[in-house]
Amino acid sequence: MRRDAQARRDALIAAASDCFRAKGYLVPLEEVAALAGVGRGTLYRNFKDRVALLIAVFHAELDRIAAGLDVSVPLDRTMMAMALAGVQASALFDRLAADLPMEGETRIALEALALRLEGILSPFVDRGHADGSLDPRVTARQAMLALRMLGGLLLPQHSREAAEAMVAEAMPVLLHGLRPRG
Repeated sequence: MRRDAQARRDALIAAASDCFRAKGYLVPLEEVAALAGVGRGTLYRNFKDRVALLIAVFHAELDRIAAGLDVSVPLDRTMMAMALAGVQASALFDRLAADLPMEGETRIALEALALRLEGILSPFVDRGHADGSLDPRVTARQAMLALRMLGGLLLPQHSREAAEAMVAEAMPVLLHGLRPRG
């Protein structure tokens, strides 16, 4: 993709994220295009529909979160970091879930996002298995589900300090079920 075309696509994704947060899933797409500084035609050249745009927003969030991870960090600290970094994305998903059509292509796209998140967690889970800090029966999918539970505790209006304290308090409870039984 040409640099200018990529810049317009990125602007559309950022604008969509802002618009979806502010006005919900049914925000007029003309508002998204206007905020991105492009026409409606540019929006539709990049995204076939509202769902495709929303999925792109979530992929961008996963890109941002994954870029901040270090595979040498243990799973528990990684999950804490991911939960804190993903507060906005989790809140956005919770806000939009009621309006999302959960069948067909949308379901497939959301399942692909979940698989991507599992893939991001997989090296951390593998390392936990190898070093004995994680029950060998725990899968990357289960770690992803645990991360989603942890993320569900946090709200965008929490201060960073309050969110960190809540995650720190919840992690021992969460990890107790993930640790190997001796």
